[in-house]
Amino acid sequence: MRYTDDNPAGTMMNSHRAIPIPGTDDADMIRTAAKLTRELNAAKPAIYWADFLASSFIGYTGLGFAIGASGWLQAAGVLVAILALYRAGSFIHELTHLKPSAVPGFRTAWNLIIGVPLLVPSFMYDGVHNLHHARTRYGTSEDPEYLPLALMPPQTLALFVVVSILAPIALLLRFGILAPLSLVSPRLRRLLTERYSALSINPAFRRKQPDGDFARHWALWETLASLWAITLLVTTATGILPLPAFLTGIGIASAVTLLNQVRTLVAHLWENDGEAISVTAQYLDTVNVPPPSYLPALWAPVGLRYHALHHLLPGVPYHNLAEAHRRLITAMPATSAYHTANHPGLSGLVAKLVTGSIKATRPR
Repeated sequence: MRYTDDNPAGTMMNSHRAIPIPGTDDADMIRTAAKLTRELNAAKPAIYWADFLASSFIGYTGLGFAIGASGWLQAAGVLVAILALYRAGSFIHELTHLKPSAVPGFRTAWNLIIGVPLLVPSFMYDGVHNLHHARTRYGTSEDPEYLPLALMPPQTLALFVVVSILAPIALLLRFGILAPLSLVSPRLRRLLTERYSALSINPAFRRKQPDGDFARHWALWETLASLWAITLLVTTATGILPLPAFLTGIGIASAVTLLNQVRTLVAHLWENDGEAISVTAQYLDTVNVPPPSYLPALWAPVGLRYHALHHLLPGVPYHNLAEAHRRLITAMPATSAYHTANHPGLSGLVAKLVTGSIKATRPR
């Protein structure tokens, strides 16, 4: 996708469709999307609780088999643990968009069951992800969740994925060692807050110091995560927690972060070069992987397969995105920008990104 300012109609051509340039919006698409999905904005607590609790239970059961079983039962436990804990963990994205009153107690439960045990408490994403949705921040240097990967060398893409394998070790270090030390070192505390307290991919992003109620929320969950990390490190070092069990848990956590990083790799086309762009252009730089493909339900769970639609309608909860997509795909004319963000699957998106990266960085 390449934008141009020399088109008098204010459009760019992609797949034979007219697409608005970065500074303009497809007003008809935005208006129709809002109108057709207005009653889909309400979260259904029963669905959140049932889905999350079932995913967590299945995930930890799989982890138990991965640690205690052998043979095919152990292998099955590993696979189940990875997929189910990944799904349960993905609810952190929903937390950033949910008002606490929409699903009472859900944030606390998520932190206790998943956030603290996996060392990704919700404060790591609260106040970060909303910047990614900001109209004037998306795709700029101030967006914590954006890098122009399609414009970077192919080896950057490989590094982007592979480094995620080390995330669980980095989180153990962050919460188990650096957090306690930061209590006696204001300089380390500032460094930890600014650079190592956000689930972000932009290395230039610096987080602000928390204040008010959010500072208390941060302190509570960071303390519990630190105590959990210290417990893991101490019990493993003393032999109370068997080393094979610890390594199995770390391995599964690494597989979860790797899977999430692969999903992140294809969540956008990553073609924006740092300029602020319109809502429509943001939508077109983002990806839907709708049915009939079934695999995205595993690697992009909890509504993440409708990532472009989510950017268009961030207020629609995950369990209503499929219905919203069905309505829009039917209602939008063939020339609408809505159809352009829909892709058939993972392999094609990876190939497109790698090919674009090679072309963009080829010596001229």
